[in-house]
Amino acid sequence: MPPLILASASPYRRELLARLGLAFEAIAPGVSEARRSGESPADRALRLAREKARAVAAGHTGAVVIGSDQVASAGNEVLDKPGTAARSRAQLAALSGRTARFYTACVVLAAGDGLHLAHVDTTTVVFRSLREEEIERYVARERPFDCAGSFKAEVLGIALLECIESVDPTALIGLPLIWLAGALRAAGYRLP
Repeated sequence: MPPLILASASPYRRELLARLGLAFEAIAPGVSEARRSGESPADRALRLAREKARAVAAGHTGAVVIGSDQVASAGNEVLDKPGTAARSRAQLAALSGRTARFYTACVVLAAGDGLHLAHVDTTTVVFRSLREEEIERYVARERPFDCAGSFKAEVLGIALLECIESVDPTALIGLPLIWLAGALRAAGYRLP
């Protein structure tokens, strides 16, 4: 089998891909994630996933490369990673009682073989009404500064929600494993 490379510096994506039990290397793609005017959140996620995969594949001919990106939005507002406690609290206060959508794109490519598979998963998250003290406690405990939407559904952040609607629960964490497992089988990897 050709080497498998995850074009990502995300520890969440590394942990998710490790669930499939395949040997892989993770390489940071060094791609700018700047927004483009008029680009929808889903289109931005797919563009960035492609750019990440292509950037790493350019230096690793013969490898199968996985690129992924996630863009979240609530209404017309894109939910970037907050970076600080204050911005996390503000983001959660703005999401209180609202619905957000998380677009998780994944691309699998092998330039030498002409393989190029792409997918965008949409996950809908409904936040319950959050009190200020709940937000304070949550942010202090979990420190979700590197997560769009300022929560981690795989741990305590699940308590902030009313419901999650998704065909693939791993997509919300950052990598749609159901689709990816099928794409890797199509690329010749042996998965159950």
